[in-house]
Amino acid sequence: MQNLWLKIKIWTKITIAALVALYVLIFVLKNGDRKADFWFWFGREYSGSLLSLVFFAFLIGGLVAILATTTFRTIRQIRDLRARSRTARLEDEVRDMRSKAAMLKTKPSGAAVSTADLAPPVSDLPPAPPEP
Repeated sequence: MQNLWLKIKIWTKITIAALVALYVLIFVLKNGDRKADFWFWFGREYSGSLLSLVFFAFLIGGLVAILATTTFRTIRQIRDLRARSRTARLEDEVRDMRSKAAMLKTKPSGAAVSTADLAPPVSDLPPAPPEP
């Protein structure tokens, strides 16, 4: 059964390619002797065969599509590069802050903790509110 589907797929592709080739042949035969007048600037006109005009229009369209795709990819790459450099800069800043924090004088972890280390002195506390 799998072999049958493979044959159907291959013959479908061959049929489509043959139809496209037949269309191109008919297009060339019908439009080979036709003349086209193409305006492209003030006081300038191109007068030549329709086939050359169609060919160059197709070629220019392909080049514009490639140029647009390349432009969008470049813009996306620039945005990614900016985001990466920003991330790297922030990581550097965090690393610097951690190294500076590690250099600060710290108490040994096994030392006893007194209430003076946890709470401010009584003189620094605000006065108690009056009771009603």
